[in-house]
Amino acid sequence: MKIIARISLFVLVLAGMLSACKQKPSYRSPNGFDFDKPLKYNLPGDLTEISGIAFSKGKSDIIYCENDEEGRIYHLKPGDKTAKFTAFKESGDFEDIAACGSQIVMLQSKGTLFTIPFTEIGKSQTTIAKKWDNLLPEGEYEGMYADENAGQVYVLCKHCSIDKTSKQCSGFIFQVADNGDVKSSGDFKLNVKHIEDLLHVDKINFHPSALARSPLSRDWYILSSVNKLLVIADEKWKIREVYVLNPHFFTQPEGMTFDADNNLYISNEGHFPESANILKFQYKKNG
Repeated sequence: MKIIARISLFVLVLAGMLSACKQKPSYRSPNGFDFDKPLKYNLPGDLTEISGIAFSKGKSDIIYCENDEEGRIYHLKPGDKTAKFTAFKESGDFEDIAACGSQIVMLQSKGTLFTIPFTEIGKSQTTIAKKWDNLLPEGEYEGMYADENAGQVYVLCKHCSIDKTSKQCSGFIFQVADNGDVKSSGDFKLNVKHIEDLLHVDKINFHPSALARSPLSRDWYILSSVNKLLVIADEKWKIREVYVLNPHFFTQPEGMTFDADNNLYISNEGHFPESANILKFQYKKNG
C-alpha cells in the first residue's frame, strides 16, 4: 500500500508540474490598454519590412510609413490591400518616419535625416527632398517622434558610441522649419539603470526601436524590439514603468505612434508566411 501511495503521490506531483509548464506567461498592459486584444491590420507585401509609422496631426485616417530598404514614403488607409508611395531616394536603411507640420521627416539608421514637403506626397517621385548629415553622433538610430505643435523632432539612439561606457541612452532634439531646414535644439537622456531596477536584472542591453508620446498623459513610450519591452517615462524622461511584450502579438515591433484619441498603434515587420501588420490598441479611460 505504501508503494502504491508513493506512486500516486509522484503522479500527482508530476501532473502538477506538467500543468504549471503548460500555463501561459502573464503579460501586463499599460493603464488604459489591453495588449491581449489588438485590432490587427495586415499590410501589403510592399511593407513587409515596415519600420516606422506616423499620423499627421493625430488623424488616423491615413497612415504614413516606410519600407526599411527603400527611399519611399508610403501612405494608406487602415485595412487597405495596397499602398501608394512617393519616392525620394533609390535606397537606404530607413528606420522611422514622422509628420512635422508641413514636412515629412525620414530617419536613416546612420543618423541622416531627410525632409520632404507634404505637398509632394501623392506624386510618384520627388526631387526636392533635403538631406541633413552630421547632425547626430556616430551610431545607429531607429526611434523618432515629432511634436507638431512645437515643430520639433526627437531622435533616440539605438547603438551610440557616446553611450558605450554608461548606463544611459542618449536622445537629441531638432527644430524643423516650414521650409524643411533642420537645426539642433537640445538633448536628453534615458537612465537604463532604472529599467534594470524595474525588471530586477543586473544588466540589460537596451536598444530602442521606436519612440512615441501619449497626447493625453504626455508620457513617453519607448519600444525595444530586440528586448521585447515597452518602457514608459514621464515628461522629464524619468522611467516609471516597464512592460514585457507578448511575442505572440509583438513578433518584431519596429514602429509606434498615437492618434489624437490616445489610441496606440504598433507595427510588426513580416516574416514568411506571416505578413507585416499594424496593431491598434483602443484607449479606455477606465481601463
